[in-house]
Amino acid sequence: MATKVIAQPGESVDSMIRKFNKKVQNEGILAEIKKREHYLKPSLRRQQKIQLARKKYIRSKYS
Repeated sequence: MATKVIAQPGESVDSMIRKFNKKVQNEGILAEIKKREHYLKPSLRRQQKIQLARKKYIRSKYS
């Protein structure tokens, strides 16, 4: 679905752009695009998930 920002009467273009950027960030559109930029094999995806879990565990253990 497309992201839409509706202008209020007398609203400046700058505030519209700020609203749009905030909406895009809240919806996670840029993160999704970054994630899907390159294809990752399921095995590599699992590997990354395991590495991230290890990293989080070590950080929580020693902090």
